[in-house]
Amino acid sequence: MTGDFRTLPADERSAAALAEQGLRYELVGDDPERHDGFSQAVSRGFYGEQLTAERLGERRPGFADNRSIGVYDDMAAEPLVPVATVDSWTSPLGMPGGSSLESWAISMVTVAPTHRRRGIARALLEGELRTAAAHGSPIAVLTVSESTIYGRYGFGPATWAAELVVDTTRADWVGPTPAGRLHLVSREAVREFGPAIEERARAHGSIATWGGFWDRQLGLRPSDASSAASIRAVRYDDEAGAPQGFAVYRVKDSGPDFTKHPVEVIELIAASDDAYAALWRYLLELDLVHEVVAVNRSVDEPVRFMVADARAVQTRSVTDHLWARILDLPRCLEGRTWQQAGRLVLDVADPLDFASGRIALDVDADGRATVSSSTENPDITLGVAALSSVLLGGASPITLAAAGRLAGEPTAVERLSRMAVTPTPPTLGFWF
Repeated sequence: MTGDFRTLPADERSAAALAEQGLRYELVGDDPERHDGFSQAVSRGFYGEQLTAERLGERRPGFADNRSIGVYDDMAAEPLVPVATVDSWTSPLGMPGGSSLESWAISMVTVAPTHRRRGIARALLEGELRTAAAHGSPIAVLTVSESTIYGRYGFGPATWAAELVVDTTRADWVGPTPAGRLHLVSREAVREFGPAIEERARAHGSIATWGGFWDRQLGLRPSDASSAASIRAVRYDDEAGAPQGFAVYRVKDSGPDFTKHPVEVIELIAASDDAYAALWRYLLELDLVHEVVAVNRSVDEPVRFMVADARAVQTRSVTDHLWARILDLPRCLEGRTWQQAGRLVLDVADPLDFASGRIALDVDADGRATVSSSTENPDITLGVAALSSVLLGGASPITLAAAGRLAGEPTAVERLSRMAVTPTPPTLGFWF
């Protein structure tokens, strides 16, 4: 099946399973009242505020771009507010080597506390996977608030994100001094030039951003006016005057000591090494600042080696971030560039049977893969979740073997690791 994903019908199997409990599983559709009920349910599910009319109005345009499913209980006190939600859309997913695959991005998975443990989450997720597969999307992706749920549906963690805390009093700059120029710019200006820079800078492991994302990050929604007033932005242009990167940040309250302001980095996006260095140096050398905090950064950030005291750059946390779920083995394995030539027979188990089978993976000297079915003895046996973790190049097959997530002779596991693991880790810089 191809065509507009937004017009795909609600999954019949999930609808039937929930109908047995007196629940309606259906597309939210075009009714603004149903949009508002969905938005309130999502906010409730993530312990957000009761949305005002202004905030509800800001969210309505996004329904035109996504496919939203609600689970409705006609016996609930507020029957227009669904008791469970899921939202999805298609987006290019950056693959190792610079290509991309269409992914089925899943978000806003919530179940009301009054309706837990009734199989609703299973109906939501399996319904999404069946719909994605029917549409022809080879892979599904999501970011998770609760990491214990998604492995049972074949998802595996595929990127990791670090929170960096830099003590600027110890972070004397020893990195490059780019020849370009920095410009202070407005948030509105970033909204115009930022998406194009982000697209050029996008790493493998990331999906595309969207209009509402930028309005949120830059605080451009009317309801954000007061809280966003402190957001600042800076742009780096190269020697030829071409914009190559930008940072969006907030200088927060210092407390009683005015020399100790913390800086929150909202975005730091660089399409060149010079832009990366110039923007980090700018942030670390701000006056009256003692700490710079940046979240959702790569687990291998060059800034650690750009300051005199490496211990000035501390990693507060590293967490799993993007989770991936292979739906089409050949398209996914052939959709990336591999790091070296080699051949392996993989026996892949998939409890939902989207991507199970024994396949031969043949990679040529240019890193191009060919996948075919095989009856040979497998070199590697693994589940689809483990293979989904390996796919983007961020998870080591050697580590997964030690964890019992895949099995094979050590030489085969090492070969898969040399073929799969990328020189730079896959990175996603935001939640969705």
